[in-house]
Amino acid sequence: MDWNKREVLITGAGGFIGSHLTEKLVSEGASVRAFVRYNSRGDPGLLRQLTAKTLSQVKIYAGDLRDPQVIEQAVAGCQIVFHLGALISIPYSYHNPYAVAETNILGTLNVLMACRKEKVERLIHTSTSEVYGTAQQVPISEAHPLQGQSPYSASKIGADKLAESFFCAYELPVVTVRPFNTYGPRQSARAVIPAIITQALVQQKIRIGNLETTRDFTYVTDTVAGFIKASEVGGVEGKTFNLGTGREIRIGDLAQLIIQKINPSIELEIDPIRLRPKKSEVFRLISDNSLARVTLGWQPEIDFEKGLEQTIDWIQDHLDLYHIGNYEL
Repeated sequence: MDWNKREVLITGAGGFIGSHLTEKLVSEGASVRAFVRYNSRGDPGLLRQLTAKTLSQVKIYAGDLRDPQVIEQAVAGCQIVFHLGALISIPYSYHNPYAVAETNILGTLNVLMACRKEKVERLIHTSTSEVYGTAQQVPISEAHPLQGQSPYSASKIGADKLAESFFCAYELPVVTVRPFNTYGPRQSARAVIPAIITQALVQQKIRIGNLETTRDFTYVTDTVAGFIKASEVGGVEGKTFNLGTGREIRIGDLAQLIIQKINPSIELEIDPIRLRPKKSEVFRLISDNSLARVTLGWQPEIDFEKGLEQTIDWIQDHLDLYHIGNYEL
């Protein structure tokens, strides 16, 4: 696709993946609108980390996904919409399930309705590997049962099903991408890799949650490439694509790997406050990415250890952005 001057909207543009997607599409020549959650500080989130030149080429819309009129205004005239906006914290969803459900389900409905009204060429809807819950069979394909093991995952299942319904009922050209655990520069320490790195850089003890779970980690530039492929390849409307590497690592082993790269003398201990309720814990996630490989021509390019080193370097240069050691919802 020639992105030059194409009108693109990214919801959740101020977030981790959204900021990288914004940066990439600007570099490709797209005319990018960035929808960010309004706050009185006028803070565009992680878009602050973009260069002044890049940010000057982005039109920022501040609002709330739950406001259909604001969403309609942002979508009007767009050809491609990337819907990443959501409340994503699993611990927060235990404390505020209503807010998470309202934003993730009703907010997605508003985006779907606006895209249908404006007859967009394609909507890329963002799911999550959390909708699979603990793997019943591995690797996890897109046909794996969906399990709402947290209010967050349940809200994303609801949003996914709404997107599916708009394709079936209205022929809305929607494609769903389902990233597994994305990591890289700019990620919040609510995620496990930055949580470990930030503590390892300044403390002699790292406190994290369950050490026995396994996850499939994908570097953020690879995830962004998957989003773009899902918007470019023809004939994939109505489909869902896993964006993962197909490799898993135990969280305890991940922590030891990071410790060895930063300071081998650091101790590791379990922090009970970081543990999920037993029935809510997702013990194993590993993707089957064959559909994305074959249909989209997508595959991850960044080696895990190389990605870790790049992430460590970035966090070390931006430690002032983190409340190190704090467990934040």
